[in-house]
Amino acid sequence: MRGDISMPRKTMLIFIAAIITIGMWYYLLGGRSLLIDVITEYYTIKFISALMLFAGLTMLYLIISSLIKSAMLRAGAKEGETLMINNVIKAMLILTGVISILSDWFSLGALGSVFAAFGGMFLGWSLQAPITGIAGWLLISLIRPFSVGDRVQLPSYGLVGDVVAVTPLYTILNQVGGSVGSEEPVNRTILIPNAMLFNTLIINYTPKEQEKLIEQFRKKFERSGTDSGPAYILDEFVLRITFDSDWDEAERILLNAAREVTADIIKATGQEPYIRADVSDWYGVFMRLRFMTLATERPRIMYELTKRIIKAIQASDKVDIAIPYVYSLKRPFPIQHIKKIDKS
Repeated sequence: MRGDISMPRKTMLIFIAAIITIGMWYYLLGGRSLLIDVITEYYTIKFISALMLFAGLTMLYLIISSLIKSAMLRAGAKEGETLMINNVIKAMLILTGVISILSDWFSLGALGSVFAAFGGMFLGWSLQAPITGIAGWLLISLIRPFSVGDRVQLPSYGLVGDVVAVTPLYTILNQVGGSVGSEEPVNRTILIPNAMLFNTLIINYTPKEQEKLIEQFRKKFERSGTDSGPAYILDEFVLRITFDSDWDEAERILLNAAREVTADIIKATGQEPYIRADVSDWYGVFMRLRFMTLATERPRIMYELTKRIIKAIQASDKVDIAIPYVYSLKRPFPIQHIKKIDKS
């Protein structure tokens, strides 16, 4: 209807009437003196307390951050690392100040009840990974499936690395390979959350007869104070020889090279190198030299072994390396074979 007053206008009239009523009570009915005596004094004290708390927390942050920065820089930490720690301390102090001011100015009984109902569930969900990581750290430290210095492999992630440290939240690896096609450390740090270790397959490069070898290493390294010795693993060198090669001569070349290169390892482990063979295709016989090697020195040992074997084969007229029919990209056929074709 045309004579009705709209809702926004009614709200405005009620608001104006409330302001007029409060003004009359404040100026004409003694409300001003009451507020000055009670409310103003109350909030003035609260405001001064808040300022003092802010100043105290600021001074505390300056002192703590200076001490932490000085100690970390003396310990060799980077400037960025000290900044990260100081930011955490700053956030904690700010949160403490906000909670203190709110609890001092307002009644937080209802808020406390809500936090008690949902805060525990939220904290449990958010801290699930760190708590699981700490549990993994305890299990690793007690059971010791691997220890610092071991070389481990995580097949699910295609990672191989040497264990540098085991902390409450992370296992730190020095990556092996990755940037190079070899099993050598590349000095690239990998942080693996301990929480992942509960459902991840981990391969430890430990010796085959671990208990027996650990006892030998314990006696050998007892004087130097080392708990365990180096980790030895079984390795293989594959050589494909022609069918008309001298089998015994090929075995002699392979075994002699392995005994020369891995003499110390043979002495430590008591395991001699040996030969296995098969015919996987019709290009020749695969001679497989199997020997114990150091897990951390595998590329160097393989290089020395390869050099000795190839040089011995080049000097022998009884053993030849089998190759496919195509000789190389630039020379599809051997030169001798081409000369024989030309003569015929």
